[in-house]
Amino acid sequence: MRGVTPNYHHSYTFFFFFVVLLSLFRHVLSTNTLSSTEILTISSNRTIVSPGNVFELGFFKTTTSSRNGDRWYLGIWYKSISERTYVWVANRDNPLSKSIGTLKISYANIVLLDHYDTPVWSTNLTRMVKSPVVAELLDNGNFVLRDSKSNDHNRFLWQSFDYPVDTLLPEMKIGRNLKTGHESFLSAWRSPYDPSSGGFSFKLETQGLPEFYLYKKEFLLYRSGPWNGVGFSGIPTMQNWSYFDVVNNFIENREEVAYSFNVTDHSMHYVRFTLTSEGLFQIFRWDTTSSEWNLFGVLPTENCDLYQICGRDSYCDMKTSPTCNCIKGFVPKNVTAWALGDTFEGCVRKSRLNCHGDGFFLMKRMKLPETSTTVVDKSIGLNECKERCSKDCNCTGFANKDIRNGGSGCVIWTGELRDMRNYVVGGQDLYVRIGLYN
Repeated sequence: MRGVTPNYHHSYTFFFFFVVLLSLFRHVLSTNTLSSTEILTISSNRTIVSPGNVFELGFFKTTTSSRNGDRWYLGIWYKSISERTYVWVANRDNPLSKSIGTLKISYANIVLLDHYDTPVWSTNLTRMVKSPVVAELLDNGNFVLRDSKSNDHNRFLWQSFDYPVDTLLPEMKIGRNLKTGHESFLSAWRSPYDPSSGGFSFKLETQGLPEFYLYKKEFLLYRSGPWNGVGFSGIPTMQNWSYFDVVNNFIENREEVAYSFNVTDHSMHYVRFTLTSEGLFQIFRWDTTSSEWNLFGVLPTENCDLYQICGRDSYCDMKTSPTCNCIKGFVPKNVTAWALGDTFEGCVRKSRLNCHGDGFFLMKRMKLPETSTTVVDKSIGLNECKERCSKDCNCTGFANKDIRNGGSGCVIWTGELRDMRNYVVGGQDLYVRIGLYN
């Protein structure tokens, strides 16, 4: 009938506007930034999502016991995988005890407030910033604070990558900033359901040659061996990580000493290194076919990995029985205890060194001894290193610092040789000083 608009036109128009409004609503909820005029609250259910939908930042809760009740945290997790996996937690040791919390930008800082509007976590920057700042979640999982008017989006006032929790992501670093003294390291969750700081930590120690140390509180459990240009001498499997799209990066200069990794397949964001609440350093990759995390590396894995399992001047070898062995020219310090499997006291020399008439015994495929008291010279090769060691009566062993291109650099040990092991594949050459007639 002329002059009458059919009802389905109204329905279509309403549906169209509903879709548009829903699209705008979703856009608001999925923004990857937080400006100085916005807030994030637990009650709003709003999250910040990285541009490529890789990571998501928001509030989550855990229940450790009925007595403690719910505990709320601000964290980052993978957005597009079915298994909720957290990679960073802001207020891990200061949870919100009620379902009231606000994330906002205040005085050029990101601040998390509790139900009393008391800060429980902050970026804690003290330098003045004139321009408005913005917080942003990037596709690599880095939550950053930057100048909103700067054209350089890679210059950050603060970044979560400088403050890892239990997870190392691609492009994130473990190490030390030599200019500021700031140290980035992994610290395990207290339990699988409690993100507060646990007893285990994984650090890149820079005293001597840089190498990873795994601690349980102050007790050293595992040592990776020093970086040799290709990998850490006590992690021979590192050379196989390329099969899983992992590329190892090591930086050592005047500004920093740090380790990081990248993935060669840039569409594969889902690779992570995690320190578990049980004290294991594990490497995972998400399998899109089975929709689960596949474990392709773990440290420590064997008894020989445990720190100083065989004592001083000895080495561990999984191919021998028993696995603890004295270095050539050495004997067990306590023969009776050694025979009973108590190797704590290690080994001692059969005879004293003559200093100028001593020789050297080549030990191949070794995790190099602990390096905290070594002398390092990057400018000389192996022959000069041997000569320098021979002239130093305190020198007990030497090796190349870098094994690439035939070897370069010099590392000299004095005193006891601690925490060594032998491998079937991997490791590197170590020359140990022995008496002339050993």
